[in-house]
Amino acid sequence: MSRKTQIVVVGGGAGGLELVRRLGAKYGRKRHDIILVDKNLSHIWKPLLHEVAAGSLDANLDEVGYRGHCYRWGYRFFQGSLDGIDRETKTVRLAPVKDDDGSDLIEAHTIRYDILALAMGSVSNDFGVPGVKEHCLYLDSREQADRFRTRLLNHCLRVSRAMMNDPGADEQVRIAIVGGGATGVELAAELYNAAGALRHYGLEVFDESRMHVTLLEAGPRILPALPEKLAAAATHELGELGVHVRPGVQVVEAKPRQLITKTGDVIEADLIVWAAGVKGAEFLPSLGLDTNSRNQIMVTDTLQTTVDPCIYALGDCASYTPPGEDRPVPPRAQAAHQMAGVVFDNIVRMQKGRTLKHFVYHDNGSLVSLSRFSTVGSLMGNLIGGSMAIEGRLARFIYTSLYRMHLIGIHGWVKATFLMLVGRVNRIVRPRLKLH
Repeated sequence: MSRKTQIVVVGGGAGGLELVRRLGAKYGRKRHDIILVDKNLSHIWKPLLHEVAAGSLDANLDEVGYRGHCYRWGYRFFQGSLDGIDRETKTVRLAPVKDDDGSDLIEAHTIRYDILALAMGSVSNDFGVPGVKEHCLYLDSREQADRFRTRLLNHCLRVSRAMMNDPGADEQVRIAIVGGGATGVELAAELYNAAGALRHYGLEVFDESRMHVTLLEAGPRILPALPEKLAAAATHELGELGVHVRPGVQVVEAKPRQLITKTGDVIEADLIVWAAGVKGAEFLPSLGLDTNSRNQIMVTDTLQTTVDPCIYALGDCASYTPPGEDRPVPPRAQAAHQMAGVVFDNIVRMQKGRTLKHFVYHDNGSLVSLSRFSTVGSLMGNLIGGSMAIEGRLARFIYTSLYRMHLIGIHGWVKATFLMLVGRVNRIVRPRLKLH
């Protein structure tokens, strides 16, 4: 009996999960062995993590369990973290998985591959600013979002109790967000949505006025990926909510409950969120593949790594600069979705001995949701040589449609449709906030 072709995908984010679903649906288990490797047991769409952090979204209801998903779509799931790649023997090394008490739950082991796809996403880029790792919170994972929500609720409860004991007290929850991109802007708006709902869940004297959010951006304006008109509209909307938007402010140091700016100003905050940029994981340069200064893996126009045609990279961990462009493809969910499609096609073509497809990034624009208050964005991007600015209900509808496309990508049309219906029911029957 001939050996099965083994395709290993490392990383169960938007790109990796869509890729294994399509590979599993295409090949099944007869002559192919499709394997997904991830350190976590479930997937939550990364653009939703700010809602998880604010408590607006219950990740337990929206997450995708890898073990159930792999049974449905004909691939296997291995829990573990990538520790190294041996290109000569075509194996990947997985680090041991530890139990809560520190003992080995799954020992270190290797997995062979015929084709390897790396889709390990990205982490926040601290740009070497002192104290950020020690004193700031990130929103790179479900665990980090849960940690932020717990600390946020604790601070809100502390302020509520202080005001009940002394109604005249001027107590506030002070939050500083570094980074005026989509994550920072969406989190700032979502915090005020959550604060407004807390009075219905036991914090009777707490409201939006007790929330003091400062949004810092080193550049001249927030949302640099959007047209200036839309960035100005978002700035105005945030100001109406109570967010103190401060462009042109560069943070040079983080201390316990303090941020130090380049001009020497000190910004006090109970919680500090760092959302200023992204980079590849710290261990990626150690894999023996070409990487850039942001730890991203360099790939060709077929999304194969520059040193090994049997290894693909996609999503935020990959760096590809289209011909004639000055900048690489941006780390966006739409880019990961497009890359997953091309990698799938190329894996199929590779096994048939056909010419591989070249990746062409289609910028479909950017959308930013300001919670229930507003949505702004631009459509079409480079498709028509310009962009179409949209706001309000239309923008919100299209923003929601992006998540629906993600559901279709990882579940298929049938299950995604039912999940959308369940989501509408849950909006009615479940609490507005997750408070535990």
